[in-house]
Amino acid sequence: MTELNQAQRTWRNPLFPWDCAQEVEQLPTASYVSHQEIWETTRSSRTKLFQVGRLRYYHKWAGHGQSTWRRKRYWPTRRRMLRIRGEYNDKSLRREKTIVDKRPIWWVMGLMALALVPLITPERLENTLLTAGVTFGIYAAINLCWMLVIGTASIFSLATYAIVGTAAFMTAYASTMLGLPWWLLPPLGAIIGLIFGGIIALPATRLDGFYYALLTLGLNELCRVYFVTSKEFGSATGGLYGAATYLPQDWSSTGQLQLAYYACFALMLLALLLYRFINGRRLGRILRIAPEKREAFAEATGVNFRQARVRVFLISSVGLGFIGGFYSANYGGVAFSIFSFDTVLLGLAMLVIGGIGRAEGAVVGTLIVVFFDKVLITLGPIRLIIIGLIMLFVVLYLRNGLFGIKQQFRTWRNKKKSERRSTRAEKGGEMLPEEATEARNPDDVYRRRYDKMQREFLKKLVTPEVIEEHRRAPQGQHSESLERLLIYFRNQPQPDKYAISALQSTNGYRIVALSGHRGVAPRVVEDKIYRSPVEAYHGVFLRRVQDLLES
Repeated sequence: MTELNQAQRTWRNPLFPWDCAQEVEQLPTASYVSHQEIWETTRSSRTKLFQVGRLRYYHKWAGHGQSTWRRKRYWPTRRRMLRIRGEYNDKSLRREKTIVDKRPIWWVMGLMALALVPLITPERLENTLLTAGVTFGIYAAINLCWMLVIGTASIFSLATYAIVGTAAFMTAYASTMLGLPWWLLPPLGAIIGLIFGGIIALPATRLDGFYYALLTLGLNELCRVYFVTSKEFGSATGGLYGAATYLPQDWSSTGQLQLAYYACFALMLLALLLYRFINGRRLGRILRIAPEKREAFAEATGVNFRQARVRVFLISSVGLGFIGGFYSANYGGVAFSIFSFDTVLLGLAMLVIGGIGRAEGAVVGTLIVVFFDKVLITLGPIRLIIIGLIMLFVVLYLRNGLFGIKQQFRTWRNKKKSERRSTRAEKGGEMLPEEATEARNPDDVYRRRYDKMQREFLKKLVTPEVIEEHRRAPQGQHSESLERLLIYFRNQPQPDKYAISALQSTNGYRIVALSGHRGVAPRVVEDKIYRSPVEAYHGVFLRRVQDLLES
């Protein structure tokens, strides 16, 4: 058995019996390897792969048949209630509909859950949760209007609570001094917000970014100092109280909290309607394009960019003034804490955590901050540290708040897919999937795939014995392994193919690389000069073997 294996590993030279010069009787040859084994090892990936992500699943609805497809839209915007895409299924041979954007469904489910909170709240937590719910409704409405200023108009204003506080104090003063009923306070606050917002909007035509933010922050502090030091607005009592309220005094505390909860919930719905009305129309769409093209694109479409920004700011100021009047009617007055720097920072935390530029981000961010600040009030100052840590995590690791995670994950997943594809490709080997789709001739893909498999097989034939055999006799009859290598090297295309150049001055030889183009001289590969053609042939062979092993 040993002699048989030894005979299989040797090659007998057919020219030896003819007494040819420099011919040996037998040479060792490579052991037999099945082509099927080469095929399996070549097509299997060397990189450990993981399943990243999953396929998207969309429920398929039946088509509308012969009837006209009527798509309902939000009034007064042009937005459809559901983004439905119609398509033809080649397998079922039917028309189908697919809901692409499911955000309206999540909005309805979330708002229904908020509306049912007073009905399912445990009795021992009713006072805490309903009080937090009232705060959540007011602050969510404020942040929705603030989102119009920062997200849609791109005006970095920090005077939001200055407008709300000024409207609240002025309406409370009018109610206590003039005896105005509670239902007049929100409209009066809207008028005050329009006037005050117009004053603040004037510098927005000249200042922008960081400087305007500092100006509005100083204006907020100026309002706080004025109302704190004013006797007419309750400097001795910490605020102005005694305004008319919509809460019946003969109701129980639980009934008043439930009524206040649903009133603040309705206020949040009005703010959401205002946000959709501005952000979903042409004015909001023009202002929400790419920042580097915003002003130029708006002017090209016939929109005065600065005037549009000021208009959005004034509309949001009207909404903030309305909320300030409602604030006085809800609490029966207002405290100086509405102007505090802590309130402004908490409002910024709500927007940053949820994501700037999205209505759902303003609502969910407000819900998270109010939960830690009002519901977990027993934790003391630690709850503020937790809010700060959440805000820091969002700023460092998330691009656009919590509601930017989905897009950020898809971007990361596509990047990982590209990295996986790049690790499966080798130099001069198969094409990448994106390259294969651009190839004009599909045969090129299979030709390169076969070339890769052939090189993988030839790499296993490179042994010290084969290299020594070529050094002894570069030309003539060779073993099977060496003959396969030489045939592959000789069949390579002309560009960058190695050749031997004779030097007349030194009677030596040098290795060059052909250009493959007529009239273009070959380039010198190395400066080493060989004394004989046999040494030069072997030098070319060694370079070809090195390129083969590195491919």
